[in-house]
Amino acid sequence: MSSTPPIALRALARQRYAAAAAAVAAGLLLAACAAPDAAPGATPATPPPAAPAAAQPADPFAALLAGRAAGPILRIADDALIAITVRRGGALARLGHDHVVAARRIDGRVDPAAGLAVLRFRLDEMTVDEAVLRHEAGLATQPSADAIAGTRVNMLTKVLDAQRHPFVEVRVQRGAQAGMLQADITLHGVTRRYTVPVAIEPGPQGLTARGALTLRQTDFGITPFSVMGGAMAVQDALEIRFALPARPVAPDAVR
Repeated sequence: MSSTPPIALRALARQRYAAAAAAVAAGLLLAACAAPDAAPGATPATPPPAAPAAAQPADPFAALLAGRAAGPILRIADDALIAITVRRGGALARLGHDHVVAARRIDGRVDPAAGLAVLRFRLDEMTVDEAVLRHEAGLATQPSADAIAGTRVNMLTKVLDAQRHPFVEVRVQRGAQAGMLQADITLHGVTRRYTVPVAIEPGPQGLTARGALTLRQTDFGITPFSVMGGAMAVQDALEIRFALPARPVAPDAVR
């Protein structure tokens, strides 16, 4: 029989319980800051050897340029922005963060006369949780640098498989209704078509297209992150807003 006094035993039990609770809380916080996992089977338990780098895709602008109208071809400008807000969900959402990822280096061409455009950007060039973009999205807190780095790694490797699918590509044509564009978006190896309301703002040089839309991760074969039966999860919806200025370029510099 133990000679340890009952009071000491109760104190020891409380210490062990507190340590276990702290470990669980730490695990939940780490999980909450992770980006959504890929669809089941996309990431084996034991990481495979590094795959060869994906081949550069065929020139996405070739078809657009080959049949271009007499008017000028515009190039997406350096101050373009696509910002995506990913929100937390579940009963334990308070333990995690919402996130904003953004594409600023966007390569694209626009044929205004034909109502056509093609643009693309690299996933590994996207930013994560820029303070100004979080503020614009109405997010009051700012994750730590370590949390941001972890989110970025998880996003590129576990979710988007950016080594295999390094680009997001969008092909746009004028819709049947005024102010509506038809966009074929390719992400994660899957292409989906959307009708998107867009405001076109003509300028002295070129134009700017502004708009917003909501996509679902599951539309592209991505399973949103979820643990504990959904008590902690990332919402399926991706809230996207964009501002895409386009400027004329010299004919010999169009490509």
